[in-house]
Amino acid sequence: MRILYVSQYFPPEMGAPAARVHELSREWVRRGHDVTVLTGFAHHPTGVLAPQDRGRLTRRERVDGIDVIRSWVWATPNAGTLRRMISYASFMVSATVIGAVRASRPEVVVATSPQLLCACAGYVLARCLHAPFVFEVRDLWPESIMAVGAMDENALVGGLRRVASFLYRNADRIVTVGHGYREEIHARYGIPLDAMDVVPNGVDGSLFVPAPRDNPVRAEFGWGDRFVALYLGTHGMAHALDSVLRAAKRLEARRDILFVLVGEGAEKEDLKRQAEREGITNVQFIGQQPKDRVRLLYAASDVGLVTLRDTPLFQSVLPSKIFENMGMERGMIVTVGGEARRLVEEAGAGLYVPPEDPAALAGAVAACAADREALAARGRSGRRFVLEHYDRAVLAERYLGLLARVAGRAAR
Repeated sequence: MRILYVSQYFPPEMGAPAARVHELSREWVRRGHDVTVLTGFAHHPTGVLAPQDRGRLTRRERVDGIDVIRSWVWATPNAGTLRRMISYASFMVSATVIGAVRASRPEVVVATSPQLLCACAGYVLARCLHAPFVFEVRDLWPESIMAVGAMDENALVGGLRRVASFLYRNADRIVTVGHGYREEIHARYGIPLDAMDVVPNGVDGSLFVPAPRDNPVRAEFGWGDRFVALYLGTHGMAHALDSVLRAAKRLEARRDILFVLVGEGAEKEDLKRQAEREGITNVQFIGQQPKDRVRLLYAASDVGLVTLRDTPLFQSVLPSKIFENMGMERGMIVTVGGEARRLVEEAGAGLYVPPEDPAALAGAVAACAADREALAARGRSGRRFVLEHYDRAVLAERYLGLLARVAGRAAR
């Protein structure tokens, strides 16, 4: 089967969108299928293009057997709503034009959000190339950007809502990453439940393998034998990391506990200023790390932090950090209710505390530090669970069957 996968994000960029597209595509190639990924020049979240991509409109490369077509994008840091919207629109336009010229005719087109305009490019390409269109929904736009206060109800939001409705109604199939998203789309837009499938995020069980705690990362960053609570991911408006800083402040007398925040994002500089202003000394900020270092960071930590803001929309979210912590056999503390809480508790993989509650978060971290045996048991339970239910290779096989059915119906 010939598959065209449209995604603004792809390695070497970090984060769940890039990892999902890469790992699924790689699995499909291993099973003998022809996969082309249409993506932008890597620049997220810093807004800095690699030297070889500056001044170019497109570039083609081979990554793990995947035919990768990169198209021009207006590169901007992951900060400022207007600039990001312009960047999203630039990728939509360039991907549509370059994809129509350079991509071979596929049997199915998959386009993923975020961001929503990427899915618009996928829809147009599917129609131009006479292929069915599968809309992969990893984030609900514009609902999610309103939930974190990035935008208020206005004409632009209304326009995005109409675009989303159009894509939902005109997709040949909708694939969401969680049952909560499927139910939200049904409730908000009236899309029948049987028009949507769920293929959740997962973990590459061959990459995320438990490793020794005392690895070079722990020495490099000077953690010593301190108990490390690790947040690894985007520092954005949705992630409530100001609450993590306030939790750390409550534990500043505990010199044996260290909070570590790894990554980049729109809120990072504000968070660093907050820590400096409030004299929070038991928090360490580390910049974005290469993918091959991520598992070492998880291994060197003691407990994972999975945080989001307190908003009803996030009851339907399943953050990819949950699966990564499970894969690395790390117990975790989650401040995400709904579907995420149910999964973590079913797996016996961690503790839930209410979102944006620094006192509860501080208490949970202290409790984990006090009972390392129970924490280790949660890590083991989480790994067993994720390999049984959320291994990326198994999910790729399920997704492939879904795409084959969509392509088959279109061919008939």
